Amino acid sequence: MSGDQISVLAILALVVGLFLWGRWRHDLVAVSALLACVVTGLVDPSQAFQGFGHPAVITVACMLIMSRALQTSGAVEVLARRALPEKAGPVLSLAALMGVGALLSGFMNNVGAMALLMPVGIKLAQRLKLPPGQVLMPLAFGTILGGMTTLIGTPPNLIVAGFRAGLEGGPGPFAMFDFAWIGVPVAVLGVLGIALVGWRLVPKRQPAGMEGFDTAAYLTEARLLEDGASVGKTLGEIEAVLEQSGAQVVGLVRHEMRITAPSLQRVMRAGDVLVIEAAADSLSSVLSSLGLKLEESVRPPAREEADKDEPADAAEAAEGVARPGDDDREEHRGEGEAEGEAEGERSSDRPRGDAGEIALMEVVVLPGSALAGRSASEIGLRTRHGLNLLAVSRQGSRSVERLRAMSLRAGDILLLQGPTAAIAEFASESGCVPLAARDLQIPNRRKAIQASLVMALAVGMAALGLVPAAVAFMGGVLATLVLRTLPLRMAYESIDWPVIVLLGALFPLADAMQSTGAADLLARALMDWVARGDPVIALTTVLLVTMFLSDLMNNAATAAVMCPVAIGSAATLGVNADPFLMAVAIGASCAFLTPIGHQNNTMILGPGGLRFGDYWRLGVPLEALVVAVSLPLLLIVWPL
Repeated sequence: MSGDQISVLAILALVVGLFLWGRWRHDLVAVSALLACVVTGLVDPSQAFQGFGHPAVITVACMLIMSRALQTSGAVEVLARRALPEKAGPVLSLAALMGVGALLSGFMNNVGAMALLMPVGIKLAQRLKLPPGQVLMPLAFGTILGGMTTLIGTPPNLIVAGFRAGLEGGPGPFAMFDFAWIGVPVAVLGVLGIALVGWRLVPKRQPAGMEGFDTAAYLTEARLLEDGASVGKTLGEIEAVLEQSGAQVVGLVRHEMRITAPSLQRVMRAGDVLVIEAAADSLSSVLSSLGLKLEESVRPPAREEADKDEPADAAEAAEGVARPGDDDREEHRGEGEAEGEAEGERSSDRPRGDAGEIALMEVVVLPGSALAGRSASEIGLRTRHGLNLLAVSRQGSRSVERLRAMSLRAGDILLLQGPTAAIAEFASESGCVPLAARDLQIPNRRKAIQASLVMALAVGMAALGLVPAAVAFMGGVLATLVLRTLPLRMAYESIDWPVIVLLGALFPLADAMQSTGAADLLARALMDWVARGDPVIALTTVLLVTMFLSDLMNNAATAAVMCPVAIGSAATLGVNADPFLMAVAIGASCAFLTPIGHQNNTMILGPGGLRFGDYWRLGVPLEALVVAVSLPLLLIVWPL
């Protein structure tokens, strides 16, 4: 074993270990590996960043932009509305929902397809009187299966096609629908199996949703007494005491004007009324020490929308809803009284969006969201967005204590209070999905048609081989922007940059594995110890190893690591490399055993009330089905 082989294998082992550890983001690990290869001389510095120009990387970025155009134009909503039955039973309804998800995932980002269909799945679960997890897990698995069917369905397919294109004297990259020979039968049988039997294997758990968040929590108004201890203190100081009893301030009334999300730096005055969210029996120990007097108990948060027949002013007075411009009037009128209060505080207290429509809404934090790893105070939920975070649900457990300091994770459900428009804007900007089902309508019929035609034209050009896939989809992006189907700003926001960095950084590592002979070394060891020279056993081993790694680390990283091993295995045995590369593509898409294997699995963790160990109950039979169906087809369609 040469020094270069030892170096690249050591880097590879460290990379896989960090991926499995999960404490560092995948893109950071990949960039660290790339720099390590440059430092050790495995990759020439002038060639270090050529991976970012790889056709697979360009195609992934273009697909993400065109997928966003399909989402925002309403084209997906049209398909969902027409394809989903309204009165069918569980089997037919689940089959239709998964079928739509699988079809969409073949031609757009499967995370986007899942985000669009998840509210539909929750509404379906309510209609069928099923736990949400028994609908959401089949939907997540259906969208993952759909990605196997086309070249652009999932990044692993593009990576595999790129490695095939790099084979000396090879036939070039896989075509658009080469993956369909194996992917379509696997997806169809997988969807049917889940719809007929599999959904019953999902544990029946109820998530901590609106009902679970309530837990006897009420909105209570408490007035600051004239000589009370809280007079002259900041709101932040008062909240620090309230948090000890699991309570928090969600509003302030001053001069009969309601401020939905007051600044923590606001100085309290005698006569101010604090709107406090807490359990009824948790306030007695702190109210007296703060110099607060209960005014009256208000309805629980879940009933804030009940009295829609009341006159507007009465409803606002009862529910504490700010009228547009109220805060502005308070600020102008109270300039003399507000001496000493910061200018920045005034602007942060003003209501955002439609302040006349205060609502409660659940949103789920998506994988890759800007909220992951940050707390409500760090993102300025109250000061920047004018929203209150009332509760967080994580894997079925609830928390209403010290929420501002709680680090959020992908899959968390956040219960937000504030203007409806402000919540919607915050969810869009931060990478969250509202869980409330919405009417399926076409926001813009013309743009929906344009987005669909552009996608169909790009797919057709790539499928017919008129131009390479990267060129076809870059042309589609240009047409999308010229037609203004998607705003230019949103185009850049649509790209999942961590995935792009991951792919661009890993391609040079994979090339180093091949150029140093480390991939052939691993392949020979695999063939000697496991396959013992039998190509069918070797093919099965590559498939199973890829499936195992994909359950534990990013599927694109899994494909990039396993492709050189698959090519080396075929070369060692002297057989066709195509079935081995296809086995990598299939295995990298089969992440059904854990919530961390695929973003769609992570997304349903909170809304489905699921736990880490719930996935394997359906995942193991499904992966067994995939192996049983794909292996014979691999040997038939792509003979050794």
